Amino acid sequence: MTESRPPAPHRVHAIAGWRRWLLWPLGLLVRGWCRTLRIQADPTTRAVLGRAEGAAVFTLWHNRLFIAAELYRRFRRGKRVFALVSASKDGAWLAAFFEVVGLHTVRGSSSRFGREALHSLAEKLREGEDVGITPDGPRGPCYDLKGGGIMLARKTGAATILVGLRFRRAWRLPSWDRFYLPCPFSRVEVCAEEWDHQRLAAGDEALTAVRAKLLEINPDGA
Repeated sequence: MTESRPPAPHRVHAIAGWRRWLLWPLGLLVRGWCRTLRIQADPTTRAVLGRAEGAAVFTLWHNRLFIAAELYRRFRRGKRVFALVSASKDGAWLAAFFEVVGLHTVRGSSSRFGREALHSLAEKLREGEDVGITPDGPRGPCYDLKGGGIMLARKTGAATILVGLRFRRAWRLPSWDRFYLPCPFSRVEVCAEEWDHQRLAAGDEALTAVRAKLLEINPDGA
């Protein structure tokens, strides 16, 4: 009789050595590309994005992720943002790329270290760091809001900042979310709205309200 073996423990994959260096040219290209963009925001949005007190859960759709690091560079100087990235090998490449462009990561997913990863994100918020959430990521469906970010805000008392981006000229990739790549030197209009955690306490009604607001401030097309 063959003795059964326990399943191999999950581990967090990482990119090191020359593989990490391969990402630097791509990261420099993205950073340079984003700095050509003419990002416009009204005074209210600038005040919301530039808030210095406390931590916040920044929430934007997955297909607007391309310029997330640039938004932080322009509006959130001195603050760090942490995003949840899968513990898998593919996630290792994404985590390393995020570090190159200026984002920080917590590794895990719903199937690997999910509870531990959410706990780590909550700890970052309690330490005063921001957390970035793409509520329809990483695989969609597009604009289908999942409640992880709202759970984090309720658990920690952090504010939620809903981010809207309108690209005046952009390419759309043939991905599940039709990911936006803004054309270099094009105009991007930013809208942000802050919701406190008490506004998110209404269960399913809060999910519906957040999704409706995100769709409103993220219109597709020019």
